[in-house]
Amino acid sequence: MVFALYRILGGLLVLAIVPNTMAIMFRLAPNTQKCLRDEMQGNQIVAGEYEITNAPGQKIDYVVRDTKGHILAQKEDISKGKFSFTSEVYDTFEICFISQVPPTHRGIEQEVSLDVKKGIETKSYEGIGEAAKLKPLEVDLKRLEDLSDAIVQDFALMRKREEEMRDTNESTNSRVLFFSIFSMSCLLGLATWQVLYLRRYFIAKKLI
Repeated sequence: MVFALYRILGGLLVLAIVPNTMAIMFRLAPNTQKCLRDEMQGNQIVAGEYEITNAPGQKIDYVVRDTKGHILAQKEDISKGKFSFTSEVYDTFEICFISQVPPTHRGIEQEVSLDVKKGIETKSYEGIGEAAKLKPLEVDLKRLEDLSDAIVQDFALMRKREEEMRDTNESTNSRVLFFSIFSMSCLLGLATWQVLYLRRYFIAKKLI
């Protein structure tokens, strides 16, 4: 029974944790930059780990910004390391890797590996279990509890987005309706003016 519970917990963890992890590898040409974007929820920890192949005479910097241009993390001349930051509100963050090569140096492409984790993926449950002297099953239950909270937050965020989209659609439909009514009123007014003008013209010319 315990083995079956482990399998159930493991399956649920795998299915739900995958979306909170982003691992990517790409090549960065000399004197260029590449930026990656991802979403983050409010009060969520975002942690990343990077590794860059060595190229003599070249250096790569990285900077993490939010949509307002605030710098969340930054470091120059990197090769291998980690970064982390916490978001206060729901937003989109952008990670940019910038290659810098002196004009007198012939640059080469460098390979960049990036692994970004968010939310409960940034927690070390092994360390938590050792500190609290928890059993392996209790550690898995703790992980599952945090995972359930994260899923509830995701559904709440999806519902909020749905409400915002519905409000936007209703507002757009109302504006389109008012514009249509205004356009029809203008056309009817113009048609009435043309009829009256032509009637006065024909009367003045004694055509009717």
